[in-house]
Amino acid sequence: MTPELTILGWTLVLALVQILLPSSFRNRETGTQYNMSARDEAGPPVGKVTARLKRAQANLFETLPLFAVAVLIAHVAGVHNNLTLYGAALYLGARVLYLPLYAFGIPVVRTLVWCVSALGLVMLFWAI
Repeated sequence: MTPELTILGWTLVLALVQILLPSSFRNRETGTQYNMSARDEAGPPVGKVTARLKRAQANLFETLPLFAVAVLIAHVAGVHNNLTLYGAALYLGARVLYLPLYAFGIPVVRTLVWCVSALGLVMLFWAI
């Protein structure tokens, strides 16, 4: 298994974390009884951190398919070089940093970190 595929695997772990975090925060806001119900009635308003976590999740899910496909194309094509390795590593590292930056509402740095993840994607695209 290539390092890029390992990084893809860890990115999927991050995706799972980003599914569980907002759900956990929302569960604290609504209570387990509401969450286990049919939820026909609107629950209490979504809290700031929960909303941020949901937006961070949506943001990851916008680029995750592109990242996964790029890594898989590189693997199938036998392209494994510094661009693929560092591109994948930049993407994952930036996405890990992005989550707490978004959750804590830190503006400008969050956007810069997102740009680093986009650079990682571009490096992968360039390599393939």
